[in-house]
Formats: sequence, structure tokens, C-alpha cells
Amino acid sequence: MKLYHAPGACSLAVHIALREAGQPFELVKVDLARHTLEDGRNYFDISPRGYVPMLEFDDGSRHTEAAALLAHIADQDAAFALIGAPRTERRLQVTQWLAFVASELHKAFSPWLWHKETADSTKQAVREKLAARFAELDRHLASREYLAGEFSVADAYAFTIVNWSNFLGLPLSDVPHLKAYLARVSARPQVQAALKAEGLLK
Repeated sequence: MKLYHAPGACSLAVHIALREAGQPFELVKVDLARHTLEDGRNYFDISPRGYVPMLEFDDGSRHTEAAALLAHIADQDAAFALIGAPRTERRLQVTQWLAFVASELHKAFSPWLWHKETADSTKQAVREKLAARFAELDRHLASREYLAGEFSVADAYAFTIVNWSNFLGLPLSDVPHLKAYLARVSARPQVQAALKAEGLLK
């Protein structure tokens, strides 16, 4: 299995999940600015959508969309430790948070805050929306370590996306529980390993 990724991009969530699940995989780095691989190939020839993450399975099939890939990876474990067994409360909680991160956080940050051409008024509106979502997360995390009980693929996704605040200069001083959560997830051995493999830690 191959994970096409870019350091620090949303593909980091899938990278973390693969390590947490103990799945063997190969990292393939993508230059998203040029849409090329390290060997010079055009990434659009491999993935017409041009973004990451993308998983390529041993049968040659290729699949995208972070939330779907995270759920698939978690389902490879017979104990469903990272997502919860089908038809259980934990499963509902984890998939609910996956959807929340995808729609309320991921698509607020990207593309709006990453592109210089985005109007200042749009950026301000996005920052206000994110501040409200961060406040909600802060309240939720005031009484629990992770989003849905034990660590799950939703935490891998939330950590990856909320951590973009550090790259974009969004303050987290008003959400101490969320800030502590990021530190707690970051300290997990497999998260540390993923960050180091992507060159995000020395």
C-alpha cells in the first residue's frame, strides 16, 4: 500500500492512522505546488484531482478523501479500536466527528486561508467561524482526553487540521483545553513517528 502525501497536509491524518493501526505502507511524497512526485512524474497523471491524501492498494486501485480513508483504515482492525464496531454508539460518535472535522474545520481552513488571493473579508469570516468551532471543541474537551472516548481516527484528523492554526497564526490562547488536546495527541508515539517521517520534527 502507498500513501501519497505532502508534509503537514491533511494526508498527515491518514499517515497517523496507518501507524496507529500498525498497517504496512510506503510514503510517496507529492509536491503540491508543482503537482509532481520526487521522480518528476506529473501527479495529475496518477490522481486527476491533484490533491492528497491518496491511497494506492496492492491491487493498483487508488482512493481519495481523508474521512473515507480514515474509516477504511480503522475497519482493517478486527477490534475496531480506532472507530468502534458497526452499529455501536462509539462508531456513531467517531464518524460524527469525522464528518464534523471534514465539513466544519477542513473546508473552512482550505482553501480560504491558504490562498493569498482570498479576499480579506472572506478570511475574516472564516476566522470567526473557526473561532466558534474551536470554542465548541474546547468545551467538549474540558472533560475528556479525546473526541469520542479513547483515541480514534477522528482525533488523527482533528489534530492535523486544527494544528494548521500554528502555520497560519491563528491564536489558541482562548481555548486552553483544545491547545492541551493538540499537545496530548502530538505526544503519542505513532504521531511523533509520523511527524518525524514527514520532516515536521527535528
